Amino acid sequence: MDLVAEVRRGKLRAIARTISLIEDLEPEAESLVDALYPHTGRSLIVGVTGSPGAGKSTLVDKLITLERGRGRKVAVIAVDPSSPFSGGAILGDRLRMQTHATDPGVFIRSMASRGFLGGIAAATGDVIKVLDAAGYQSIFIETIGVGQTEIKIVELSDIVVLVLMPGAGDEIQAMKAGVMEIGDIFVINKKDLPGADKLLAEVQYVLSFKNPTGRSGERNQSEGGGNPVLMTSAARDEGIEQLHRAIGAYAEEIDGSGRLADKRRFRLQRELLGILTRKVHELMDVQIEVSKQLPQWAESLYRHRARPYALINEQIGNFLREKSNDREN
Repeated sequence: MDLVAEVRRGKLRAIARTISLIEDLEPEAESLVDALYPHTGRSLIVGVTGSPGAGKSTLVDKLITLERGRGRKVAVIAVDPSSPFSGGAILGDRLRMQTHATDPGVFIRSMASRGFLGGIAAATGDVIKVLDAAGYQSIFIETIGVGQTEIKIVELSDIVVLVLMPGAGDEIQAMKAGVMEIGDIFVINKKDLPGADKLLAEVQYVLSFKNPTGRSGERNQSEGGGNPVLMTSAARDEGIEQLHRAIGAYAEEIDGSGRLADKRRFRLQRELLGILTRKVHELMDVQIEVSKQLPQWAESLYRHRARPYALINEQIGNFLREKSNDREN
């Protein structure tokens, strides 16, 4: 089976197979991603992040319905915490989106974080390329929901939707230096709960510092600029259409201003740096056997027989001399 051709035709089995190869770090995964790459760049990628229990999955489920109502193909990457035993995803956010299970225009994939920090899985970037090349016009990435470590989502998404919930300990002052800075659109979900209006005021107050023009809340949606703030109740299907329109308007705004292109260039830079870092680590591990020698090095440091920077610099020096000798021979 020609996986590249089948993925481009949107064949679900081929898409699922390719994603599995990427997640499992199979040898052919890199060549598959490279072959699909020229056919990417058409999808709108929306990251949905926020604290656990804020209602991210239900919100995404409702947005899928609206997207499908407009005839758009939708994919969802739902990143779940990993099982400490099997390494697999243990929450299964996909279960909360079962209303779309039989829709051929919707592809939902649960991915285990496998200990990767940032609220996402290490393979997420390559999986996005697969879904983009397969013709999905909107791709939602739902992060684990672990708080301030979720900033990696900004490196993968065109738009980041930050979902907050009243009474869940989402203290804005504590989040100001972290997650609040990466959000593009802010959603206060479960607006029927006590404290929703207070949380709205706090969000708008923090955004008044982020956006010096003073634009926040509903004014963003009509005047442009700044960050939209919306109140929803996903379970009651309230405010979802307003959120959907806000996402579309924000996408048009950043596309027209050139900010979307800048975001995508930034994303490519981070991706290349990540690939380079991983490849260098793999190369060093093969040549120096870092994994095997690490306990010995740590023991030397523990007994003060070596110094940390001197030890690593010595290993790198040995590696470079060996590579130089190999070229000369």
